[in-house]
Amino acid sequence: MAVPKRKQSKQRSSTRYAQWKVKPVALSECPQCHELKRSHQICPKCGYYDGVQVVEQKEEKK
Repeated sequence: MAVPKRKQSKQRSSTRYAQWKVKPVALSECPQCHELKRSHQICPKCGYYDGVQVVEQKEEKK
């Protein structure tokens, strides 16, 4: 079993984790309703994905 010869310093350990960053969400335009949506996801406004209506939208009561 591998055993380290020397102790790693706190700085060396924490610099490994310092490169982790949250990337912004990639948005693309829906070809049906032209709203911004996440890529490869069903459009939350119209319910279309790849030109096919997948989810029926409920009408809002006024």
